[in-house]
Amino acid sequence: MLEKYFNNRIAILYITPFIIGSLAVFSFQPFNFTVINFFILPTFLFFLVLIKKKSKSIYRKKPFKKNLFIYGTSFGFGFYLSGLYWISNSLTFDENFKFLIPFSLILIPLFLSLFFSLVTMLAGPFLNFNISSIFFLSGSLAFSDYLRSKILTGFPWNLWSYSFSWATEIIQVLNKIGLFSFNLIAITMFMLPAALFFKIEKRKKFLIICSIFVTFLSLYLYGNYALNKNERLLNNVEDKFNVKVVSPNFDLEFNLNFQQIEKRLEKLIRYSEPDKNLKTLFIWPEGVFSGYTYNEITLLKKSFLKHFNNNHLILFGVNRADEKKNGIYNSLVIVNHKFEIIQEYNKQKLVPFGEFLPFEKILNKLGFKKVTEGHGSFLKGEKQNNLVIGSVNILPLICYEIIFTKFIQNSSSETNVMINISEDGWFGNSIGPYQHFSKGIFRAIEQNTFLLRSTNKGISAIVNNKGQIVKKLDPSESANIQSEIPLIKTDSKNKNDLIFLILLFTYISIFKFYEKNNVKK
Repeated sequence: MLEKYFNNRIAILYITPFIIGSLAVFSFQPFNFTVINFFILPTFLFFLVLIKKKSKSIYRKKPFKKNLFIYGTSFGFGFYLSGLYWISNSLTFDENFKFLIPFSLILIPLFLSLFFSLVTMLAGPFLNFNISSIFFLSGSLAFSDYLRSKILTGFPWNLWSYSFSWATEIIQVLNKIGLFSFNLIAITMFMLPAALFFKIEKRKKFLIICSIFVTFLSLYLYGNYALNKNERLLNNVEDKFNVKVVSPNFDLEFNLNFQQIEKRLEKLIRYSEPDKNLKTLFIWPEGVFSGYTYNEITLLKKSFLKHFNNNHLILFGVNRADEKKNGIYNSLVIVNHKFEIIQEYNKQKLVPFGEFLPFEKILNKLGFKKVTEGHGSFLKGEKQNNLVIGSVNILPLICYEIIFTKFIQNSSSETNVMINISEDGWFGNSIGPYQHFSKGIFRAIEQNTFLLRSTNKGISAIVNNKGQIVKKLDPSESANIQSEIPLIKTDSKNKNDLIFLILLFTYISIFKFYEKNNVKK
């Protein structure tokens, strides 16, 4: 029965990899069933080796590398379809885009699956049931994730390492070695149970499996030490500032009239609960004044004057028109109670099709536009600049900029707080907002800085510099969370990907060493 299954090309190349790839979604937020990856990746390797053997006999009617490519594509399609299906929800808010939903469900996962396809096609011929293959395949998958995060506009979503977003102690090493190095280590650990398939002594299998526990125990002990040390540090920080992070839970709507915008402001002020005697920075989400530019809502200054005073500053997302460039920025601004802009930042990483249309001139002629309100693409911010208010030095991140490590690596050494605003209403009641939030936990640890996150219909939270959630609001909540934030200025942040590249070179060297020895034997 089992032999018949292994000889079934359709089952092995299409159905099985799609199923095991789909299961990986349960390792990420909000499920956090991380242990499933210790089954998925060893199984992934097992079938790769099986296909290599079967292609020389049972599957010989098809080219060997084509079989490997199909297998990788099927696995990747399942992985990305289950993990990113929520993207199609953004197409439900405009009748003109609904016909694209089937295409988004198929084409986006299919395109991203190429990162698995190329790994299986290029690495597959060298794989066997031995320890060197674990190092080679782990390195190949990690490098594939690295490329996915860098090329074109980059999309570092759901790296394997994010399945540990709940394990605060385990991920403290991020601050020392960076996201991609930790991702490589995580993949390797997930892959090690494949040793059970090796034709080696039971003692060696036992030692390989034990290495998993030793590695995670080491990470846990280091993380626990770092957290305890940080707790003592936070108790001694005297420089603090008061914040209120607001989550309004507005419905995502287009073409609001000015009266509706005024009602939104009334709710924002009510949720903010300003105390005239308390110096406070209020943080509102992206897109609260949907479709309106800052200049178009200056009449709202009356409400600001009425409810806020000199003790208050308000940070929020709004469109900013640039007459010289004849375009609009997606911006984050800080205003005073007179509705005067004190500081501002223009978003640099725009969402493809959401905020800008690739090949815009061609696609416009075919009737396409960006998904967000308005026809023209947003202008791209030209530089990364911190927002400075007295002793508060803010690294601003709008929406999915939080998923990119480059903003951490390029941030000012004076940074002592990060603020991320987002409109997660695009994702609906899906796993999207939870996955989005998990990336912020990683950035807080890498930067070693508090993260303040305000979202609409997403997870708003205050996360400390070690990735621990101080306070949070769930996607369905309309409220604020208040806290005194310690200002921690530190040089202890991950600055580049050099450690990852060194580890990758080490993995390749180990593979070459074992292969060379096997040839001699």
